[in-house]
Amino acid sequence: MRALLLLPVLAAGIAIGGAVPGIATHTQGALARLGLGPAPAAPSTPAAKPDDDDHDQPAKPAAHGHTGEEGEGKEHGEAGEIHMTAEQITSQEIGTASVAGGTLSRHLVVPGTVTPDADRLVRVPARVVGTVAEMRKRLGDKVQKGDVVAVLDSREVADAKSDFLTAGVQAELQKINFERQQKLISSQATAQVSFDQARATYQESQLRLDLARQKLSALGLNAAEVAAAAKRDEATPNQSSLRLFPLRAPMDGRIVERKVDVGTKVGGEGDPADVYTIADLSTVWVELAVPTTALINVAEGAKVLIGTGTDEKTLRAEGQVVFISPFLNADTRSARVIVALPNPDQTWRPGTFVTAAVAIAEETVPVRVPRTALQTVEGQLVAFVRTDEGFERRAVKVGRSDDDAFEVTEGLAAGDEIAVANTFLLKAELGKAEAGDDD
Repeated sequence: MRALLLLPVLAAGIAIGGAVPGIATHTQGALARLGLGPAPAAPSTPAAKPDDDDHDQPAKPAAHGHTGEEGEGKEHGEAGEIHMTAEQITSQEIGTASVAGGTLSRHLVVPGTVTPDADRLVRVPARVVGTVAEMRKRLGDKVQKGDVVAVLDSREVADAKSDFLTAGVQAELQKINFERQQKLISSQATAQVSFDQARATYQESQLRLDLARQKLSALGLNAAEVAAAAKRDEATPNQSSLRLFPLRAPMDGRIVERKVDVGTKVGGEGDPADVYTIADLSTVWVELAVPTTALINVAEGAKVLIGTGTDEKTLRAEGQVVFISPFLNADTRSARVIVALPNPDQTWRPGTFVTAAVAIAEETVPVRVPRTALQTVEGQLVAFVRTDEGFERRAVKVGRSDDDAFEVTEGLAAGDEIAVANTFLLKAELGKAEAGDDD
């Protein structure tokens, strides 16, 4: 595994001339097996120089009248030419594309684990000492911020509500008394001392009311809702809500854990502190363990291809490095790297083991062709260029490469139309022509 992790890093420092070292091939194959890239093309390495025996041999005569499996219309003229009609090209699914420049990307392959996004994982705390009276949500239910998920029966809440309601009544009475004393003092019908005492008592009652309101706020209760509930209770005295405390969802998400049942005591010493766990899995994290030897190549903001590598159903997606820990794990000598991965359809489940290909280098080249476009013929790396009659073989030289493509330094130019899919069929046609010439 360590060798696999280091392959892209080793390949990054090797200049590719007439031949591409086998390291790039192994990396490409690894990505293909893990579901992170296409299978390597038939010419997984650029061709070595042609054999010396071929230099002095005369060109083989053109194969005239050669007919392929598709019937008449597929003939070979000059050596290296393949005559095919447009219908034959379409029927054999030989795809073509124009040659253009592009970007070569090299990757570092490391294992990882899907985890919840810590910023999108919250617990619903009990907040008060009490007993669970209702559990309104089940596992898997979706909730929105502010939804009531459970109801507690709490004496602490009853005391807080009672103090607030009492303070409200007292404040109203003292306000009436203060306003009466104001009228009397203006008409000099009362003593100044009585007025001052009424004012002090009114201010004290207002202070008590404010303190009671703040206590409700600290418990997560709304004073206006408590007052409205008290009025409803007057009409239904047998259904008092004074002791009931609603627990609300702090964020949008989904119930992923239920920690208590109806009748469970919560909030006290030794009691459960949380009732539910809510997670928003529209975005998840992938935690990677990157060895120190490769850490220098990884940067925050780098693109990362994530794959499950399973044969039954391969999942693939693209994320981005959002955090690189400045500390190393003392046991593994690796650094924790976090990748943010969009998960709108909830297909990436926390706990899943994945393989990640971290982009560690990007280079722009003037001529870039996919690996599937190149084949090795008679010891040479060739591409098949589209012509009016079909295709012609053209020898090429390659330079740099990545997991999917080569840079072509000689033989092709931007704008050339070449075969990029099922090119092995064209190579087979050349083989048939040469076999016919030998006969």
